[in-house]
Amino acid sequence: MEECELPKAAILDLDGTLLDSVDLHALAWQEALLRFGHDVSFEKVRGQIGKGGDKLIPVFLSADDQRDQWRGDRFKTDYLPLVRLFSAVPNLLRRVREARLEIAIASSAKKDEVDKYLDIARIVDLVDLTTSSDDVDESKPAPDIFNIVLKKLNIEGADAVAIGDTPYDAEAAGKAVVRTVGVLCGGFTEDELRKAGCAEVYPGPAALLACFEHSLLRKQPVAAPQILRRCPALDPRGKIGAIWLR
Repeated sequence: MEECELPKAAILDLDGTLLDSVDLHALAWQEALLRFGHDVSFEKVRGQIGKGGDKLIPVFLSADDQRDQWRGDRFKTDYLPLVRLFSAVPNLLRRVREARLEIAIASSAKKDEVDKYLDIARIVDLVDLTTSSDDVDESKPAPDIFNIVLKKLNIEGADAVAIGDTPYDAEAAGKAVVRTVGVLCGGFTEDELRKAGCAEVYPGPAALLACFEHSLLRKQPVAAPQILRRCPALDPRGKIGAIWLR
């Protein structure tokens, strides 16, 4: 069977993918909206996390830098200290590096938040390139951030694999012709991630590490056979389980 080349780069999201921070961001946004007179449910706000502020705010009301600034300050003061990494994150990135893939971060967070996240995730020395919402005209689900990463790494979309937790990651990566591996630890369902374009879905970073040799991060057939393979895995919080790969 004909096979494609090994990927040259892994492009990773941060919030909800490597870090348990989605609920905290949703709370900060909900508080910011309420403070400025807009009572929006936690569930509705949470469903928008993964977009940058330029895409999230207009879902509910007109854009306002004051609200975004208040939200940012609130998050850094009250919620950032609560952010924790998902299990196996540093080990996953070490395994990616051992496989000789370059590692890039493509986050909808602002640059100062990204810098703090890398420290929390204990991956500062494992990342080759970081990008943030400050680097693009439009955040996810626009493809801008992936296009910038590909340009800086001097590779084509087909040479990279994206790893994210939201449909917005998959949509943005797909527009840049990058295949996407989804993780469930951000709160979206497998069905939502697959409909957005994820080729594979895992419970979280630990599961992806456990199934690394079977994943898109390793050599894959161009036309995968329609069979199911059972792969031992761990969920994001370390519980032993299993995952089925198509």
